[in-house]
Amino acid sequence: MNFAEHLMTLRKQRGWSQEELGGQIGVTRQTVSKWEIGQSTPELEKLIELAKLFGMSIDQLVGLEESGERREPWETSKRVSEVKSQGVYYEYISPIKVFGLPLIHIRFGFGPLLARGIIAIGNCAFGVVAIGSCSLGLVSLGGISVGLLLAFGGLSLGLLALGGVAIGGFAVGGCAFGQWLAAGGGAFSNYLAVGGGAWSNGLAIGGSAYGHIAVGQKQASGWFSVLPGSGYTTAEIWGLVKAEFPNMWDWVKNFIQWALG
Repeated sequence: MNFAEHLMTLRKQRGWSQEELGGQIGVTRQTVSKWEIGQSTPELEKLIELAKLFGMSIDQLVGLEESGERREPWETSKRVSEVKSQGVYYEYISPIKVFGLPLIHIRFGFGPLLARGIIAIGNCAFGVVAIGSCSLGLVSLGGISVGLLLAFGGLSLGLLALGGVAIGGFAVGGCAFGQWLAAGGGAFSNYLAVGGGAWSNGLAIGGSAYGHIAVGQKQASGWFSVLPGSGYTTAEIWGLVKAEFPNMWDWVKNFIQWALG
């Protein structure tokens, strides 16, 4: 096996991209690419750095000497673990590109590794559709998720946000903060809040409701507040809601009926 083939094999065995290998010895991805296709060879200084990086002699690296070194199974396991902690467990980059981004980029491993693509999946992901522990995209799913249209995650921020803590124009979650709609265990909104505890500058509906108009099952407080047994019918309350908020969605009437029992 010649040097170019050997270098490519060693790099792939460790799960490194050309850019990551280059970064460890101070050269560009393009330089590593030229080495691997045989267009050029490293200077002696870089050969020494490569040999140290891969734990072998220069003769072994360039293919002049076979590596006869044998390791016990536990030593091999330890070496693989150490290598993977520096690089990537898995990376796939689609050859198809759109606006300079891969159609699909998947990248997993240790550290804040970023996957960037139209569809991006990884530790951290940036794309039109982004899926990752931290994700940013038009549609985003992740532990921490930011989506221009839809965000779903433990902590989510988007026009439509769903998650443990959701912040957006329309937010649904354990704790939801929404400009127009918030629904969840705790819901906070400027227009409509529905939840176990609901706070709104407009209409609040829930177990405990606090708003301009508040409809609560157990507690209600606001300019107009109503509880079950107060003598108001759903139709009367709905008429007041429509008078104050003419654009209120018609399906909200069902939640008022639910709150009043």
